[in-house]
Amino acid sequence: MKEFAKKPEKPRALPACAVLLAGGRGTRFWPRSRMRTPKQLLNIVGRETMLRETMARLAPLVQPRDIWAVTNVEQAAAVRRELRGVPASHVLAEPVGRNTAAAIGLAAVHLAHEHGDALMAVLPSDAYIRDAAKYRGLVRAALDLARAEGNLVVLGIPPSRPETGYGYVERAGTSGPPRGVAAYAVLRFTEKPALPLARKYVASGKYLWNAGMFFWRASTFLDNLRRFLPETHDALLELGKTIGTRRYASALRRIYPRLENISVDYAVMEPATRIVGKPRVSVIPAKVGWSDIGSWAAVYELLAVKPGANVSAGPSFALDAVGNYFWSPKKLVAAIGVRDLVLVETDDALLLCSRERSQDVGKIVKWLESQKLSNLL
Repeated sequence: MKEFAKKPEKPRALPACAVLLAGGRGTRFWPRSRMRTPKQLLNIVGRETMLRETMARLAPLVQPRDIWAVTNVEQAAAVRRELRGVPASHVLAEPVGRNTAAAIGLAAVHLAHEHGDALMAVLPSDAYIRDAAKYRGLVRAALDLARAEGNLVVLGIPPSRPETGYGYVERAGTSGPPRGVAAYAVLRFTEKPALPLARKYVASGKYLWNAGMFFWRASTFLDNLRRFLPETHDALLELGKTIGTRRYASALRRIYPRLENISVDYAVMEPATRIVGKPRVSVIPAKVGWSDIGSWAAVYELLAVKPGANVSAGPSFALDAVGNYFWSPKKLVAAIGVRDLVLVETDDALLLCSRERSQDVGKIVKWLESQKLSNLL
């Protein structure tokens, strides 16, 4: 009988998984944003919560079964309710906050346990993106580029102004056009520059804002943790051995506080650009109408139909009043002779400030904490 050689099995395709970072407090959106209902769990600029909008814009690129979220214990139940169709076990609750390197590492060991390896799209859960279709195309291209072992990819936002509140990515020459999309090698990551330097960055045309949207294989990320944060890497691998067992919950409480408290930008991305060869760090420019919506003033800028228009979430009357933002869905706001104000009303608090000072709202939260007014947090 003639024998036929057995065909080699095709390598299993890596699943594309989204990891949504959903543990922030959003203190600059007080009094609407609270410990249990932070910015990502609010409908800041639309009808849906920002977390649900983040999930929706990924469809059909990433299926609900392949979405994961990292949050904290206080918000975990609410996050699970918002992520309809996402397995409850895919919402990972940190027992203590340890910044983004640890949060992403926690997701990576879970993905390694479930899939062996997987593509990771690591995304903030509280950003606004106007052009969702173009964004999905860029995410698809970034995942394609991240498929190769050792590749680290970031989406960079072309700057519209010399912003001092964002990190920047300096790009070099092109590193290859995934799906016809321009991708550039990254020379370095730089944190929040002073205004004169930010102006130079924007004028050069070589810098992009770092919006915190990263792409890589789970194995690539864990390998970089091993290289740059070995103690955190080893602790996560120890934790990973307990996933799916009764020991996991106690191991998480015991091990997670040992992880280093550092952002992924400082821990991995910056040192990776200083190494020759692997890892290869690339940036894809993403002109998609992005905003991190970092303050009530940013909400006004997104919603105002023209300069000087008043924006109100409920009934309002304005007489010689311009450039104001009102959030009072149930009560009539009557404004006379005022300009560029923010007014936000909840059942137990009222915020009134100028739009230009809306970045300082987080200081109110710090004061409330110092006064131990937990009922307002």
